[in-house]
Amino acid sequence: MTTTRPDPAGESFADLLGGRRAAIDATLGPLAFGIGFAAAGQSLEWGVGAAIAVSTAVGGWRLLRGDKFGAVLLGLLGVVVAALIALYTGRPEDFFFIRVATNAASALCWAISIALRWPLLGVVVGGVLGQRGSWRRDPALLRAYSRASWIWVLQYVVRLAVWLPLYWSGQVEALSITTAALTWPLVAACLAVSWYVMRRSLPAGHPGLRHPALADEPANV
Repeated sequence: MTTTRPDPAGESFADLLGGRRAAIDATLGPLAFGIGFAAAGQSLEWGVGAAIAVSTAVGGWRLLRGDKFGAVLLGLLGVVVAALIALYTGRPEDFFFIRVATNAASALCWAISIALRWPLLGVVVGGVLGQRGSWRRDPALLRAYSRASWIWVLQYVVRLAVWLPLYWSGQVEALSITTAALTWPLVAACLAVSWYVMRRSLPAGHPGLRHPALADEPANV
């Protein structure tokens, strides 16, 4: 009988984290900003107005569907703060400053978490599964989460490689388009690839994400 690799808990990271839907919503405000900015003859005010209007409409729709108010408010607040920064500096490209900065910080934090043997993918998924830090006592899970977390680091690095030159050169329309292209499609790809890496990293017969095979001490990664 051939031993196959496990299907950890029969779920994917997309099922557990729900990242695709949130990422799709996150593209609409910046895309509306770019469209409003270009359609009104490169008007910062029209771009800001379009972004806030679209984000408010999306937030209202999410509330009607039963989404948590805090999550909806956080998404809208991100767009409002980005708009205020751009209005304050008078530079339309500064609407994207927060995204550039948070992606740089995220890449650094994820890399550091792997080095400290607290890979953030394990922290997030373990939190969703209510495991606290018990997954770290499973050497196989710790190793798999660490390897899969590098895919998330790469996701942020790819965005920065595209966005930084555009931001420095003030290419607002290009920033708007690439924000849409590198948000939900890249998140979907990241979820799929990191899940694949996770599954390939776990040994045959491992009980899966929901059932850490506890050991006294985590193994070296």
